[in-house]
Amino acid sequence: MTVPTIPHDDGHVEPDASVTTLRDGLDASRPALHFENLSAALRERRGRRLIGVGVGPGDPELITVKAVRGLEGADAILVPATEESGDGPGRAERIVQAACPDAATRIVRVPFSMADKSGVSPRRKQAWLTSAQAAVDAFADGAATVAFATVGDPSVYSTFSYLAAHVVEQLPDVEVEVIPGITAMQALAAASRTPLVEGQEVLALVPVTAGLDRLREVLAVADSTVAYKGGRRLPEVAELLRGEDRDAVMGVDVSLPNQRLVRLSDLADGESAPYFSTVLAAPRRATTGGRL
Repeated sequence: MTVPTIPHDDGHVEPDASVTTLRDGLDASRPALHFENLSAALRERRGRRLIGVGVGPGDPELITVKAVRGLEGADAILVPATEESGDGPGRAERIVQAACPDAATRIVRVPFSMADKSGVSPRRKQAWLTSAQAAVDAFADGAATVAFATVGDPSVYSTFSYLAAHVVEQLPDVEVEVIPGITAMQALAAASRTPLVEGQEVLALVPVTAGLDRLREVLAVADSTVAYKGGRRLPEVAELLRGEDRDAVMGVDVSLPNQRLVRLSDLADGESAPYFSTVLAAPRRATTGGRL
């Protein structure tokens, strides 16, 4: 275990007292603390923590410094495993492995089904309960901090809020923390060089699973509209946007080497896209700063 140090102007270095207090009552001659002893000391010092960590849209270089620190300090890291990832790592896990190479032994895959697109189906609810139980089991095994890595941001269409609610219901003493991450709409705006909003413009985020009527309603009142979860209904989304005289850009696997950016006007008739695609419809801006 590496103990943080405090340098002095004269070059003298001493251990950080806030860390050395964790060693009180322990054998200082040992080169490292056992996991269970460290966890017990941490729990006594600041309690148990469940952290929702946003790992960004896909490029490991877009994960925040705080997210990396949260993952490095976690005793267990839960990651979603979906039908698409099969027996291999999913997107969140690949980001974690790239950003924190030493985390491999602490990763726990939790099954999630992407087959149910809306509503609280029995399969979806079971996935929440399974992930929550994985966190509860990790705490029971001595973990002081459990992290759940989620693509994008934990507060934007993430299952972390459901997982956290189930964990706190069983373990009321657990402290919940959220580390934000870069979202797909931010990554798409950057990649396509399309400002999300300027001046007094209004931004709206709509899941296409809420229905095309809801999307139409939002387009009528928002200057910039972002549509998530609509890849398979892309032909209908494109037709709706054209009917509203709106242009848009679609992004798939944004920030990754195989990213695809397509203008709405360049889409082939009937073309669909993966479920996790993003569509950004920004207003036509005639002058620089015109909406200030």
